[in-house]
Amino acid sequence: MAKYILKRILMLIPVVIGITLFIFVIMSLAPGDPATLILGADATYEEILAKRMELGLNDPVLIRYLKYMVGVIQGDFGISWYNGYNVMSEFLSRIPNTLILGLLSNAIVIMVGIPLGVIAAVKQNGVIDYCTLILAMLFSSMPAFWFGLMAQIYFCLNLGWFPATGADSLKNFVLPAVTLASASLAGQVRLTRTSMLEVNKLDYVRTARSKGCSESRIILKHVLRNGLLPVVTGIGGHIATIVGGAIVTESVFAIPGVASLMINAVKIRDVPVVMGIIVVISVFVGVVNLLVDLTYAVIDPRVKLNG
Repeated sequence: MAKYILKRILMLIPVVIGITLFIFVIMSLAPGDPATLILGADATYEEILAKRMELGLNDPVLIRYLKYMVGVIQGDFGISWYNGYNVMSEFLSRIPNTLILGLLSNAIVIMVGIPLGVIAAVKQNGVIDYCTLILAMLFSSMPAFWFGLMAQIYFCLNLGWFPATGADSLKNFVLPAVTLASASLAGQVRLTRTSMLEVNKLDYVRTARSKGCSESRIILKHVLRNGLLPVVTGIGGHIATIVGGAIVTESVFAIPGVASLMINAVKIRDVPVVMGIIVVISVFVGVVNLLVDLTYAVIDPRVKLNG
C-alpha cells in the first residue's frame, strides 16, 4: 500500500508540471502586454519598460516558468500583478467558501443521488423508476447558470427563504450547493441505477436468491456494496470538478470563493494568481484520484493496489 501511494505521488509530479507549463505558455502567448494593461494606455514607454523589468517579462517564457516553479517549491506563490496581495494569502482567505460550497454539493449528490439510483434500480420499469429517470434527464439538461437564476428568482425574490447573494452564513450556501450539485446529481442517479442493475444480474446474486435470502439483505449486502465502485468514481469526478462548476455558481450568487478569484484573474491576465490556483487544483485532483483508488480497495477486497 505504501509503495503504491508513493508511486502515485511521484506520478503526480510530471502531471502538475505538464499542466502548469501549458497554462503558463498559453497565458504568456495571449495577445496584449501585461505591463501596458496594468499601467493603462496613458503610461509612457519608459514606465512600461520599467514595469516589464519589474515583472520579469523580458526573460524567455521557459526561464520565467522555471523561476516561478522554484518559488512554488519554496512556498512562494508570488504577488498579484494588479492588486499587490500575496497569492497564497488571498487563496487561503477564499478557500473556505469554496470548500463549504463543494462539501454541501457533494453531500447532496451522495445523500440524494445514491438512494434515488438504488430505488430506481429496485423498482425497475415501474412508476418510480420512470419518474426518477425523467427528473434526472431534466436536471442534466438545465444549464447551471439558468438553474441558479431561476432558483434566485423563486426562492430568494418571490418567497424570501434564502439570501440571493453573499456568503455571510450557511444559509447563503443552500441554493448555490443545490445548483452546483444539480447536473452531477442527475449523472449519479443514472450511474447508480445502471451499476445496481448490472450487479443484480450476476450469478452470485441469483445464488443468494435461490438460497432464500431476503431481498433487502441481497440489495444491501451484495448488490449495493459491489455496485459502489462506479459510483465512487462518479463521486470522485464530482469532487475533482468542483472548482470548474463553482465558477458559474459563485458568479451567479456572488460568492467570494476561489473560482470567482480565478475567473477575475484570467480576465485581467494576472498570471501569478492564475498559476497559483492551477498548481493547487492540479495537486488536489491528483489526491482525489488517489483517494478514489484507495476507496476501491476498501470497498472491494478483490481490487489489488500493485506498486
